[in-house]
Amino acid sequence: MPKALYNIIIKPSALLAGIVILYTGCTKQFENINKNPYDFTEEELKADYELLGEPLAQAMLSILLANDPPTAQLQQNLNADVYSGYMMTPTPFEGNINNTNYGLLMPWNVKPWLVNYGNIMTNCDFAQNKAKGKYPDFYAWAQIIKVEAMHRVSDIYGPIIYTKYGIINPDHSIDFDSQQAAYYAFFKDLDEAIKALTAYVESGAKQRFAVFDMVYKGDYRKWIRFANTLRLRLAIRISGVDLPKAKAEGEAALQHPYGLLTSADENFNVNIEPVTHPLNIMCYTWSDIRMGAPMESILTGYNDPRLPHYFVPSNAATNSYNGIRNGINIPAKDLYTGFSKLVKFENKILFMTAAEAWFLKAEAALYGWAGSGDAKNNYEKGIATSFTQYGLSSYFNAYVNDNTSKPRPYKDPKNPANDVPAGNIHLSTITIKWDNNASIQQKLERIITQKWIAMYPEGQEAWTEFRRTGYPKLFPVVINNSGNTISTEAFIRRINLPYIEYTTNPIGVEKALKTLKGLDNGGTKLWWDL
Repeated sequence: MPKALYNIIIKPSALLAGIVILYTGCTKQFENINKNPYDFTEEELKADYELLGEPLAQAMLSILLANDPPTAQLQQNLNADVYSGYMMTPTPFEGNINNTNYGLLMPWNVKPWLVNYGNIMTNCDFAQNKAKGKYPDFYAWAQIIKVEAMHRVSDIYGPIIYTKYGIINPDHSIDFDSQQAAYYAFFKDLDEAIKALTAYVESGAKQRFAVFDMVYKGDYRKWIRFANTLRLRLAIRISGVDLPKAKAEGEAALQHPYGLLTSADENFNVNIEPVTHPLNIMCYTWSDIRMGAPMESILTGYNDPRLPHYFVPSNAATNSYNGIRNGINIPAKDLYTGFSKLVKFENKILFMTAAEAWFLKAEAALYGWAGSGDAKNNYEKGIATSFTQYGLSSYFNAYVNDNTSKPRPYKDPKNPANDVPAGNIHLSTITIKWDNNASIQQKLERIITQKWIAMYPEGQEAWTEFRRTGYPKLFPVVINNSGNTISTEAFIRRINLPYIEYTTNPIGVEKALKTLKGLDNGGTKLWWDL
């Protein structure tokens, strides 16, 4: 992909030519847009705000590329969804040497980069250029969408092109931000967006982007609460490496008058109708994805009532759920296709739950951050909010007071070499019930384990939190095809920078590599990863 597509903003016609059209209904005006390639009049902008809103709608639809399942499969499913422990493929792609067993494939691993720069940064940048100084609500909205998308990209690769996006050096290179610099920029953008939207709402001005908003239907207050929760997520993310900054940003989110997401009806779900959820295609049409072994171990061990809302009983054994362990020998696809399928999803893609907000508050309370409240109450509210999401409130009291159930040893009915028996160091012994006398580390394991369950199926965030905390305990790969670049016991930590940047932006890449903690491979930890 040429750098011009995602790094050079010369005029709208060049930008719009790079926008991936997902819905004809949402993009019916693009032919008219291209007839006026240099600028738009105020009358055109004010008519229905399509020239601001449609690019941002396209950006939201590309956080996971909804209408292109093959790309979505490589954008997230065959990396983060698997590395998170949520899912595993029964398919022995590329002769069983692929991402799932650390045989990282360059053509696969470029997809998150291309989608985000080609579909999200271009659209957000275009909308912000048109909105700046005139439409503060659209400008702020673009900032929030951009941070939601691009923090995910940074959590895959590390350094990214963010603050220097669109700036070409005299040597024709484009500079990356280190991950630390990118995170600081995320906080700055979120702070500005939250302040701008808050002021806009309190002024009583018209709320204008409802027709384009596939998440909250133009409810600006919910967007502010989402932005606050996203800010707290990122603050918690860096708490181990940059505590003063984390505390300042986290407390700003916790103490904002509009607060965080609190109830399941505020979950950040992108409505992709009429397109079906790409995971449904991957699971039911292609038979390329199934339940992961850690999900089987944890959900069955806890007798978790969410289990039948997440997965379908297996054909591999009677009345049971079976997950596939990551990184195993798969001699033929049909060996594991009978394992538990994913329950079919509605036409919405989930990127943040309100339950996560409560678990973030629970962790913040462990650190004594102002506005965080009580850790036990937040932890239990997180579980309750997740149960409400699935209509399971009647199960809450028994579940939250269970102090005996633990993750179950894993048995592979097809190959006992993949078993994880009782006493294995990778099998957690954490129970559900909160214990005020537990150590900070035990409290953290409880919080993260329940957050991991509640965030399903958002594998990107689950993988990221596992890397940050080591929780929940997951099972290492059985086969490691990394060529000793990724430790089996330490798990995969990131994905290499895209080969296309090495080709088109070698000077920029050379500088970016100096910001890493090690070599450009999957074993090198990210900045926030201790």
